[in-house]
Amino acid sequence: MKKRSRLSMLVIILCAIFLAGNVQAKTLKISHVRPQDTAIDKDLRWFSEALNEASGGKVKTKIYPASALGDYTVVQERVGLGAVDMACQPPASAADKRFQVVYFPYMVKSWAQAKKNYSSGAPLRKVVGDLYAEQGIQLLAAWPVYFGGIALNREPVSPGDPAAAKGIKLRVPPMKTFQLLADNTGYLGTPIPFSDAFTAVQTGVVDGVVGSGAEGYYASFRDVTKYYIPQNTHFEVWYLIINKEYFDEMADDQKKTLQDVANQFEQRRWESAEADQAANEKRLADFGATIVPLTEAQIASIAAKIHETVWPEVLKDVGEDWGKGVLDSIVE
Repeated sequence: MKKRSRLSMLVIILCAIFLAGNVQAKTLKISHVRPQDTAIDKDLRWFSEALNEASGGKVKTKIYPASALGDYTVVQERVGLGAVDMACQPPASAADKRFQVVYFPYMVKSWAQAKKNYSSGAPLRKVVGDLYAEQGIQLLAAWPVYFGGIALNREPVSPGDPAAAKGIKLRVPPMKTFQLLADNTGYLGTPIPFSDAFTAVQTGVVDGVVGSGAEGYYASFRDVTKYYIPQNTHFEVWYLIINKEYFDEMADDQKKTLQDVANQFEQRRWESAEADQAANEKRLADFGATIVPLTEAQIASIAAKIHETVWPEVLKDVGEDWGKGVLDSIVE
């Protein structure tokens, strides 16, 4: 009887070890929103290869580009549920309105200030990590993308004057932040899902788009972009995320390896992002778009109006006390 009991216990232990090994050995799916061979796709390929090497082949990943696993809101929900393992993408304010705080317009002014506020250890980073944790998601790293601008299919009107009525219809993401940004800088904002935005510009439903930057406009809108205004509307950052339950159950050495490689992934991007933004503006110009630069004084004038008119309204949307606390933590 004792032998049978010991044998049963041994079988249970071996099964547990086997199952644990299988959990660790599975190939993790990573979703992102851009086509193959774009900057994020190349960086995730580097991440995947570096992680495979650093873990001795114990942590493998497979990349799914171009929203193949669903749009970023759906993917964020699926990462929280464990149906998708990982993603590198924008935070979805449709899943939690407080994620709008990441995209407060004119919250940071320069790449140096952006790095101070969006990097690991910054108060804003902790805020974002806490929001993800509430959805069962572990934040691993940031991937800074660009300062945003406006892409138009027609000639701009007084782009540096936020008080001028422009008579230009802009597609805005279905997010209060961008709707108010357009409306308070003289444009006519029209919320349209990203999947319909290109056709909306192409058919004249709107005259242009806001909510992205040169990288996004070149990737998705270059055929309908005749003018690009680098207005520094907001700072765009995407996050490398993983299902929290899976992360918590990883072996300690694999968890450390994953985080170490994620840190390298982020650092590499901070070193290249600003130059990448300039390169994408040049790509737009080479493709035929006219770049319409604004002066620092014009951008400061737009920012001042946005701080006065847009911030109070968005704060109401995310929770005034909570939102003010986040804004007060921004490092100059």
